[in-house]
Amino acid sequence: MNDTRRAILDALAAGPVAGPALADRLGVSRAAVWKHVESLREAGFAIESTDEGYVLDAIPEFGGLAVEYGCEAPFEVEYHDSIPSTNDRARELAADGATDVVVLADEQTGGRGRLDRAWSSPSGGVWLSVVCRPALAPSRVSLLTIAAGAAACGAVREAGVDARIKWPNDLLVLDPDAERGGRKLAGILTEMEGEAERVSWVISGLGLNANVAGDALPADATSLLVERGGDPVDRRVLVQRVLERFDDLRDDPDAARAAWREHAATLGRRVRVTLPSETIVGEAVDVTDTGALVVDTGAERRIVHAGDCEHLRPAE
Repeated sequence: MNDTRRAILDALAAGPVAGPALADRLGVSRAAVWKHVESLREAGFAIESTDEGYVLDAIPEFGGLAVEYGCEAPFEVEYHDSIPSTNDRARELAADGATDVVVLADEQTGGRGRLDRAWSSPSGGVWLSVVCRPALAPSRVSLLTIAAGAAACGAVREAGVDARIKWPNDLLVLDPDAERGGRKLAGILTEMEGEAERVSWVISGLGLNANVAGDALPADATSLLVERGGDPVDRRVLVQRVLERFDDLRDDPDAARAAWREHAATLGRRVRVTLPSETIVGEAVDVTDTGALVVDTGAERRIVHAGDCEHLRPAE
């Protein structure tokens, strides 16, 4: 959102303001004020014209400008009602040199998770991808997955749902009777391009089942709507909190690891990590400063940078 439109919204939120007075305050023409007001109306902002001037009555439930307005993080948001994949669109923007841009959608028609697994992305969810250009070596990019997981988990818990993080990239609502000990609420997909010593860009994708009905979800999944007993979450505020937390953590590895540990379901659990050439079983005891999982097998401590992690029951 450009500075002029943000200033207009801030002024109108404080009460009725006449167009000429607003033009003088902002140092623009009356015609420019009118054009900005019309653009904001087209984006869903309810701006009424009264005898005393313009007044902001309501902010859209969702959308790019709605998320940008009031968000205390420096992201531009590109919104789509429906898109095949926010990560695919984010890669196009990254190739054009974009940074600190969020691709946000109400629905994805071709969503995917790790290992190109299909990801159900119906209307009502939060499907977003953040393009950034961090000053990180490629070996440390997993820290952004840690930061994104901690940011999403913190925002979800603020919304009243007791989510936990499962390494490397899932949010679960724990349930001892569910497969792998929990119902999947969200997943994170991190992609990057770079050279041996330098990252060109990183995309942190988040798929979060927000206001998605239970009958639209896979059997092992859940949503905020389900966990909140049918009470929809304010997706605009939820996305703002995710982006604000991610912005706070993305350049602070120590804070990201601390926040991840605080909400981790994996640490202290017996796990089975499946790698292409072997399977490691033991207790998950920590994450490293590159986001790798530390597994104590009883005979040694193994550092696992990537793999399928399964939470085991004590008997296993």
